[in-house]
Amino acid sequence: MSTIKLSVVIPAYNEAKRIGVTLESVDQYLRKQNYSYEIIVVANNCTDNTDKVVQKYQKSIANLRMIDLGPGVPGKGGAVKEGLLRSNGQYAVFMDADNATRITEIGKFWAYFEQGYEVVFGSRDIEGAEVKVSQSWLRETMGKMGNLLIRVVLLPGIKDTQCGFKAFSRQAIKIIFPQQKISGWGFDMEVLALARRAGLKIQGVPVVWYDIPGSKVSLKGYVETFRDLFKIRLNLWLGKYSMHK
Repeated sequence: MSTIKLSVVIPAYNEAKRIGVTLESVDQYLRKQNYSYEIIVVANNCTDNTDKVVQKYQKSIANLRMIDLGPGVPGKGGAVKEGLLRSNGQYAVFMDADNATRITEIGKFWAYFEQGYEVVFGSRDIEGAEVKVSQSWLRETMGKMGNLLIRVVLLPGIKDTQCGFKAFSRQAIKIIFPQQKISGWGFDMEVLALARRAGLKIQGVPVVWYDIPGSKVSLKGYVETFRDLFKIRLNLWLGKYSMHK
């Protein structure tokens, strides 16, 4: 068994301006904990100097490493998949490079892992969640409509599939991510659907979330996510996932 308890995976696409603050925040919290950890930045299709910024922080953050995927693996989902499969922790969490959900929220997850849950995910739509800075009216409305559609088509009972803060046991990573087919924004839905299909114990946890300016999700991204929703539903119907617990 790995001696590293927690891997923190941060997918990054052209995040040179924001990744430094996030890395400082993550390291500041984790170095105060009584468990071992690693921080993995997955640079994906970057055309700025994200890699150079991360390399600079490697001098002060000893357990920080970078996976540079170059142009070969498209999408946030592809970056998260690569990062989690290459991580070493007994547990691993992925979080957004903009720090919309702070790493401090992981403290709420341990009790569920100790109870035998294998996938624990942050939610902005469970009692106790706090949205500190709201999205624009349009983005919030589209998000609510999308979440309703996701519950009807794929994941009944889960009100927020898209919060970028999800944690997994090592066993769950081995079961879910080799089967992941969606590399774009819709991967969150697929991951949770695969966890359910495999019979893993999953639990949503209320988190504190901030809307950070500079989101990479465009109107085209929303359309692609809805397309992915029906693609995942069809894949499940056609038995295209080989799930073995």
